[in-house]
Amino acid sequence: MAQGSSTSRFASIASVLLLAAVAVAQDSTYSQSGDSEGGLWWAFRPVREVAVPKTRTTGWTRGPVDRFLLAAMEEVGLQPVQASDPRSLIRRLHYDLTGLPPTPEVVERFASDPSDAAYENLVDSLIASRQFGERWGRHWLDVARFAESSGGGRSLMFKNAWRFRDYVIDSYNADRPFAQFLREQLAGDLLQFESDDQHNRQVIATGFLELGPTNYEQQDKQLLRMDVIDEQIDTVGRVFMGMTLGCARCHDHKFDPVPIEDYYALAGIFGSTELLTRGNVSGYVERELRGPGLRAYHVHQKRQKSVQQQLKLLRKAKAPSKRAFQQDALRGIVLDDVDAKRVGKWVSSTHVAGYLGRGYIHDDNKSKGKKSVRFVPDIPNDGEYEIRLIFTSGPSRATNVPVEVTHAGGNQQVSVSQRSVGSAGGEIAPVGQFHFEKGRLGAVTVKTSSTNGHVIVDGLQLIPIGEAKEKALRAPADKRAALAAQRRDRQTALEAELARLKKAAPPAPPVAMAVRDVAKPKDGHVHSRGLPRTLGAVVPRGFLTVCGDARPSIPPTESGRRELAEWLADPKHPLVARVYVNRVWHHLFGTGLVRTTDNFGKMGERPSHPELLDWLAANFVRRGWSSKKLIRELVVSAAYRLRTAANHAPDPDNRLLSHANRRRLDAESLRDTILVVSGQLDPKMGGSTIRKFSTYDYGYAFESNRRSVYVPRFRGTRLEMFNVFDAADPNLVTGRRINSHVSTQALYLMNSPWVMRHADFAARQLLVEADQDVNQLLDRAYLRTIGRLPDVEERRLAREFLARFSSDNQTKAWGQLFHTLFACLDFRYLG
Repeated sequence: MAQGSSTSRFASIASVLLLAAVAVAQDSTYSQSGDSEGGLWWAFRPVREVAVPKTRTTGWTRGPVDRFLLAAMEEVGLQPVQASDPRSLIRRLHYDLTGLPPTPEVVERFASDPSDAAYENLVDSLIASRQFGERWGRHWLDVARFAESSGGGRSLMFKNAWRFRDYVIDSYNADRPFAQFLREQLAGDLLQFESDDQHNRQVIATGFLELGPTNYEQQDKQLLRMDVIDEQIDTVGRVFMGMTLGCARCHDHKFDPVPIEDYYALAGIFGSTELLTRGNVSGYVERELRGPGLRAYHVHQKRQKSVQQQLKLLRKAKAPSKRAFQQDALRGIVLDDVDAKRVGKWVSSTHVAGYLGRGYIHDDNKSKGKKSVRFVPDIPNDGEYEIRLIFTSGPSRATNVPVEVTHAGGNQQVSVSQRSVGSAGGEIAPVGQFHFEKGRLGAVTVKTSSTNGHVIVDGLQLIPIGEAKEKALRAPADKRAALAAQRRDRQTALEAELARLKKAAPPAPPVAMAVRDVAKPKDGHVHSRGLPRTLGAVVPRGFLTVCGDARPSIPPTESGRRELAEWLADPKHPLVARVYVNRVWHHLFGTGLVRTTDNFGKMGERPSHPELLDWLAANFVRRGWSSKKLIRELVVSAAYRLRTAANHAPDPDNRLLSHANRRRLDAESLRDTILVVSGQLDPKMGGSTIRKFSTYDYGYAFESNRRSVYVPRFRGTRLEMFNVFDAADPNLVTGRRINSHVSTQALYLMNSPWVMRHADFAARQLLVEADQDVNQLLDRAYLRTIGRLPDVEERRLAREFLARFSSDNQTKAWGQLFHTLFACLDFRYLG
């Protein structure tokens, strides 16, 4: 045993040294390009046009990709293993291209005709299917750290984040060139457009910059802004360039040639980009999307706002009051109680509505005979005047209030009742007609002697008798009354108009999470130690100096995002195409040519096949940045079709890809397959899928049979199955998911009520749809679930198990069988 272990250890060491030597030999070709580039890390050197190598073996290869791989294998004396069996291959292909299992009919049809032509026709049909975008869109959402809530603090829900998800899926189905895909996500709102649909698509795409984890409750707003900028820079660096740029926030990057000035050159671009809105709890920017009803909506909103403003001004000028009488609305001479001379102690009150001016006074029903109120009007002209007493009536008022009138003919006393019949309120009671002369004393005195209740004094009105004089004196007061009536009519009309506008309001235009440039873009400062208030030198906006021209001409009215997008999408950029084709390779082969998919810097790994990586990158750009063409190139290769095998010397990690890597299905594919097999999958595409929107995402109840790409993704709450099977953490850029193999995964499939329930659904569907012959049912169950037929021993055991159940319990029997298949290794692994 010891000797075997020692031999194995030495073999492993030898294989590592051999692979290192091959890698050095391959990478040494880069140092031939001149002294100016010789000291650069491989990833920063320009992508080279590489000749496809010749190989000693010719029969196995199906294209350039295979020749690169075979040449590397031949260097160490390796040969590829045999091709995978048709059923395993077709299952692998379906999951890689659509994330869904093949139907039994597709499996058996290909098993009967596994020709190259049949295979390539199937590849083309899967790439053209709508499920292709759902599968590959999910890969991009992983690196875009897509989520429908903010994380941080109390994790606010994003109501319209789903539009970005649908944009990504549609982009993959439309095979949008990756360079354009990149431009739209960084600067779509700044690009030209030819239609409303194109405008909306490009605006929605910029949600990429806004969907990161953000603590909107952060009270230090300068720190919040800097943290958001940092997250954007780090995301753009990892996603498009495989660079850890966030390391340069506080100091020059410790490993890669990224000085702190480059970081703050980018910070100026994102600092000139607006995505936060102000508030105690900050918010995020949402932008309206264009459509045929947008103009009508804004015209209507403008009209409604105008009516509301007019009403506000009208109400402010003429606020509602409890007063029944407005002094300027009464005809003739009007005096308020404040204009009279009081004798004794009177009590001011506003208790009963309907008073003149600011209130009225009463005698408190005390000290009768010792209190009085005397009005002395200023008589403008000789003549007859009608005297009227103004008061608030009520059941406690006196019925025998003495009112003494001093006029040109002497004194006369009249009794007035102030007690109401019915509800209390403002009253104007006639006292009589009397002759007054200008310049001669005239007075009206309200007394309290011998009264049988409260005596109220609110005001006095004198109306001249005689048409000409009455009209002359009445005109100013009547004009004021008319204006008051007009205001009331105007207010009534505006209120009716506002109610009509609200009822007839057109639907609000849809909005999307999207960024925009600030009103005054500007360059930013270096921040010492990355702190928001420690400002250093101003740095012009720009890019990474290690990757070429980094100081572009940015218009003073723009942020620079458009120029950044063009710089990244330049075919000469050394990183962008390499990083993307490497990610595609990773998803199809289980590991990237550069295994650190999100880090091409010195702390990442070197590529196992540097010349192949450059050939793929150059070919990808040359063929129009087409994801579908790139993916097709890889899946039709002989290397993709190899069977899985145990890793062995001299390549224990299978870096040279002499066989296929055994891979576990991801969380989404496992869940979607269970839904497909059970007949419960809802195939609807797109749209908002948050069943019940609330402010925060905690405690959200996931109830959906939609594909997993449409299951709401929150940062505070996640579907249990996604946690168990390593779905991407939306707080991070995830180009390579954790791929754990732990007992809790098997335990989940064995014990989950959800899995058991769908096993029963699968049984019911099988017994309804299929022939009742047990062998045919078994074949169909296995093909649906694990993509192959049962072997002899499996068939025997399954028949024995089913025989234990009576004919009345067949649904239960088949449900348990499906549950067993869901829990087996072959279900969750690709061969």
